[in-house]
Amino acid sequence: MKYFYIALRVITAVILLQTLFFKFSGAEESIYIFTAVGMEPWGRFGSGIAELIAGVLLLLPKHYHIGALLSLGVISGAIFFHLTILGIEVQGDGGYLFFLALTVFISSLILAIHKKDDILVFLKLKKS
Repeated sequence: MKYFYIALRVITAVILLQTLFFKFSGAEESIYIFTAVGMEPWGRFGSGIAELIAGVLLLLPKHYHIGALLSLGVISGAIFFHLTILGIEVQGDGGYLFFLALTVFISSLILAIHKKDDILVFLKLKKS
């Protein structure tokens, strides 16, 4: 099981980190998405920074529970906008971005459940 959780961490971090180029370089698709949801440019940069932090934390063994929690928050917003404004398919991508968002959400949720005690301590809802 140890390697399963490591694989989830790496997969999730890679997905989060690979999108940063598009957000920070002002790729046409990123600008379209954040304009459509009314958050261009600050939402694009803000979510990019949050995803960068989450991706790095996911790769750190002692802190990946915080990365999982942060990525759940960020990706929940992405899924919300896909379901309400953007649609599953964005600019003819066949649902690829939505699939990546679901992958990050499910992986992060599994990681968060696995480390729920650490998350509760981090949120000060439980004593260590």
